Amino acid sequence: MSSVAPPGARFHHGSAVVPAGAVHTTPLGYDRGSVPLGAPLPLTASAEFVHLLSGCGEVVVAFEGKLGDTLLALSGVRAVLDWLRLRSVRTSVRAVGPYAGLITRTGLIAHHPVATPHGRRAVIGDRAGIEAHGSEAVVSLVLDPAAPPCWSSDGRAHPDLPARHYLALERRLGIRLPGTAPFAPTLATGPNDLVEELRSVGWLGGLTIAAITATSWPERKDYTAQRYIALAEQIAEAQQAQARLLLIGGAPEGGFRVSAEAPRRHVQVLHLDGVPAEQLADLFPHCDLIVGNDTGLTHLAAMTRTAEGPVIGLYARHSHSKWRTGLPHHHAIATDLSDRMHQGDLCPVRDAISPDVDVHMDAFPPAELARVCLDLLNGVRP
Repeated sequence: MSSVAPPGARFHHGSAVVPAGAVHTTPLGYDRGSVPLGAPLPLTASAEFVHLLSGCGEVVVAFEGKLGDTLLALSGVRAVLDWLRLRSVRTSVRAVGPYAGLITRTGLIAHHPVATPHGRRAVIGDRAGIEAHGSEAVVSLVLDPAAPPCWSSDGRAHPDLPARHYLALERRLGIRLPGTAPFAPTLATGPNDLVEELRSVGWLGGLTIAAITATSWPERKDYTAQRYIALAEQIAEAQQAQARLLLIGGAPEGGFRVSAEAPRRHVQVLHLDGVPAEQLADLFPHCDLIVGNDTGLTHLAAMTRTAEGPVIGLYARHSHSKWRTGLPHHHAIATDLSDRMHQGDLCPVRDAISPDVDVHMDAFPPAELARVCLDLLNGVRP
């Protein structure tokens, strides 16, 4: 179920089920709901892959590329570890690379106690991670976001990338795995120095909004600080409250930087630029609302939140359903072009699709976006 908000864009609730007939899908090949846990699938497993993986004494999780692709691919790691547990294959598991700390927070590795590695090694990750750590592996598994299709089973589509990765691995491994939607793992959070410092000076009291401006494609995906401030002012005025807006930006020259703007009538603005992802993972749960572009930090926000804390992604060009976590509190506002990419399981870059007009973030006027945010904050489904 979706509703128009604002004109030319559409709101999509994170808990909405997409019927299989509404989008372009690839049939999973079996009625997943009727296959018992651990039972063989009515499909032939990838015999070589299963054989090599079964004999591995160590699994290395290695991602070196984009944060967003990494987070949305962790369900693939979950699928392999679920399979190893069902098969009672004893392995040591460790994460390496720049995201090792975040991956450890998922609890996936904790389910497989680290022992002294023996025998052969498997490496799971993106292409850069495999190149960096897979030279001695007997089997490598690349979790490429372009590879798995939008699966359909039991009358529903599974368009989000975590579902695509998990179900693709279930098919290759040949047995019914225990995972169910949503397939994305969540990340454990806790106190850190940044959170305690912000709390001590009052930045985490009252109505707190985090807005993500960091992006690797600013000309396409940056909603801009000015629009986020206008959005926060609309929300604060409607709530008759003073809002605290945390603007999460990318790494500036010189690294981590914090700066406050002069107070406005309804909003106090704090710029947090270059904050490491692990610190942001601990900060996001303290925010009442998070709004961000289609980028890794928005996915991270969703994976560190609970159902009571809405996260809204803004999608101008890419599919709003594929590039989400699938978690029920991770919502989307999407343009007509994004909706068409969703319906046809298309990518404007991969498929070289040029829109009729150059679609940017100005498709989401702050005043109209504020209405959606207020509904979610007030517990009303837009």
